[in-house]
Amino acid sequence: MATKIEINGTITVGDLAERLDLPVTKLIGELFKNGMMVTVNERIDVDTAQFIVEELDIEAEFESQAENTPVVQRHKTSDDPDAITRPPVIAVMGHVDHGKTSLLDKIREAKVADGESGGITQHISAYQITHMTGDKKGVKDDFRKITFLDTPGHEAFAALREHGAYLTDLVVVVVAADDGIKPQTLEAIRFARKAGVKMIVAANKIDKEGADINRLKQQLSENELMPEDWGGDTVVMPVSAKTGEGITELIDMVLLSTDVEDLKALGSGAAHGLVIESHMEQGKGPTAVVLVERGVLRKGDFIVAGGVYAKVRTLHGTDGDSIDDAGPSTPVVVSGFKALPEFGTPFEVVASEKVARKLSSEGASRQDARGKLSGASSTELLKAISRGNELQELNIVVKADVQGSLTSVIDSLKTLNTEEVAVKIVGSGVGAFTENDLHLAQTSSAILYGFHAELPAALRKIAARDSLKVRLYDVIYELLDDAKSELSELLAPEVIVTELGRLKVKKVFKTTQKEVIVGGDVTKGTIKVPSVVTIMRDKVQVAEAEAVRLQRGPQEAKEIPEGTECGVSLKTTAKLNLQEGDSLEFVTRELKERSL
Repeated sequence: MATKIEINGTITVGDLAERLDLPVTKLIGELFKNGMMVTVNERIDVDTAQFIVEELDIEAEFESQAENTPVVQRHKTSDDPDAITRPPVIAVMGHVDHGKTSLLDKIREAKVADGESGGITQHISAYQITHMTGDKKGVKDDFRKITFLDTPGHEAFAALREHGAYLTDLVVVVVAADDGIKPQTLEAIRFARKAGVKMIVAANKIDKEGADINRLKQQLSENELMPEDWGGDTVVMPVSAKTGEGITELIDMVLLSTDVEDLKALGSGAAHGLVIESHMEQGKGPTAVVLVERGVLRKGDFIVAGGVYAKVRTLHGTDGDSIDDAGPSTPVVVSGFKALPEFGTPFEVVASEKVARKLSSEGASRQDARGKLSGASSTELLKAISRGNELQELNIVVKADVQGSLTSVIDSLKTLNTEEVAVKIVGSGVGAFTENDLHLAQTSSAILYGFHAELPAALRKIAARDSLKVRLYDVIYELLDDAKSELSELLAPEVIVTELGRLKVKKVFKTTQKEVIVGGDVTKGTIKVPSVVTIMRDKVQVAEAEAVRLQRGPQEAKEIPEGTECGVSLKTTAKLNLQEGDSLEFVTRELKERSL
């Protein structure tokens, strides 16, 4: 009868061995044989456990147990009678280079895009603007606040874009009117649909030659986003981030669309919200950009975000100005964390440091239980088995400026893995490189990759002294190209075999420990030197040697054509006992470098 085992997402090796009534050493040994270096306390997922049990020929049924973990949901509006109207939170998404950041620059009259490496947003940025509404007839102007999230467009940042969609009340999908819908446009649309968020399409670059709004609308309709003027419900707003055309109308439409939702939240009491980003800041240590969803966040508050907590030391608006408190839908920069919180983690204000310490400790334990896998899913495990002992690994230490970017860089590096070569992350972290990073790279022969991460001057001398490879990049695809090039160097070269000809041995003239001289007829092709010779006897290969000299009559030759008698001198590594009637097959072998 099969043993029934319930698994809550993952299970420790020791626990699995106990439930299977197996010595833990036997289970660890089986995992090791299949390419997984684990200890008794490391965790494996359901698929991996099932695979190993089948390898051990044990009957067991695995059932996934529902995790007893609260699902965090964003409440767009509150029914509380004390709730106040809050600003809408808008995510700006789209394909790389279609002008998302430039559009936001125009909205807030900043110059952020000029400072972006390669013109690409490298992580989520949050801004809050004040927009003046009203008419030109003297009606009293109404000042409205809107929070914008600018999400990256490069394919490596898919996780950040999805994260951005879940934070928002509405998504503005930016599409270049002269370029049309691209893969990351479709991805942004998919994320917005998955999050159940309304969309407005901003048809950017309408000032450019080749801009075609009708073609764009046709593409939208083909992807189940029927434009309003075509009888659908998708709002398409023509804009130009360069000239400013249509910007005011776009903002007004954003407010009109979100006003229908009647967005409200409690404007008093303990703050709750989400971590948008986290990074190390000189003089402040672990710092996070958080979005307050309800309540008020103040200096001196104790907040808990997953497995870490903070006493709020400083509060800054995303414009850099110091503030005393922040209400609903406000993005703020918070310092005072004991460690870096994970992006996307909910936070809450608690009564005291004692409570904060207790809750963060419990949160850390839950994260360990869910997150510390022994390193491979069933798919990865099967790949490891098929690679056998041929897998070549590139050891890497990665540092990035913010937590979200670090996650994206590591995930993107792992996509470079093949059956022959793979990236192995031996160390990672947020902030500038440290002496420990250099020591780790030296002991593991790793390359140090920095993404918006600095190598302090004092450490540059150490890196140069120890001949360490340090690569610093501001654009993610340049970093990935470099890693791809390094992995290519680990690939075994391709052996190009060219068949030349065949000779039938008629006489053996000389045999020594390292040389054999024979005579015979070239029965096929043209034989040449130098070349590799395979000795065949009765259609069975008996040895290999190297042809170093050819002789036709008294004269040496470089090649001998079919139908000619000649002598051949073979160089060997061991004594060969050639016989009359043996067949010598001549080939050349060349090594050709390969790339991913």
